[in-house]
Amino acid sequence: MYMPELYHETDLPTLHGLMRDNSFATLVTQHEGAPFATHTPIVLVADEGPYGTLYGHVARANPQWRTFDATQEALVIFQGPHSYVSPSWYEVALSVPTWNYTAVHAYGTLRPVTEYEEFHALLSLLVRTYESQFAQPWLFQLPDDYVRSMMQGIVGFSMGITRLEGKYKLSQNRSLTDQQNVAATLQHSSDPMSQDVGRLMQQRQAARRG
Repeated sequence: MYMPELYHETDLPTLHGLMRDNSFATLVTQHEGAPFATHTPIVLVADEGPYGTLYGHVARANPQWRTFDATQEALVIFQGPHSYVSPSWYEVALSVPTWNYTAVHAYGTLRPVTEYEEFHALLSLLVRTYESQFAQPWLFQLPDDYVRSMMQGIVGFSMGITRLEGKYKLSQNRSLTDQQNVAATLQHSSDPMSQDVGRLMQQRQAARRG
């Protein structure tokens, strides 16, 4: 990822937080000589390995799972909050539009998970993760023969992360007044994601001030 130093985010808890909050990710590998992408929920287990380990699954009919081996580096893209920024929000009239955004790229090699006990544990992890937001979570308690039948249609995977790239492009190239103006304007937007960018900018500005 193109990474000007000004936007480079290296704090591991910050990167992990974005990955958890935006876990519907994009899995990218090379398939038959061309890039191949799948959009899928991917769960992070932060304490497995130096940067964490990712878990997910794809449809068995999806040919991408055949690229899951130790010979090919894979990329998982986590897209955080992002928003258009108008030059009308700056002090200097002679300015141009831009886009503020946050993203994390995770790299590693993919390992297929197909053995029943491990695969069942992987699926249980995904269910617990996404059901935890509800007051009465759905429990992964299904007949064994039904679960085995459903498993035949998917392929699980894990990816030990070998490197992480985090980019937080949040108007750091502008004056403090411009940054404050952009943050305030975005927070008053009707778009929830723009509001998220504005709040994030304000939080980071406050943290820099101590």
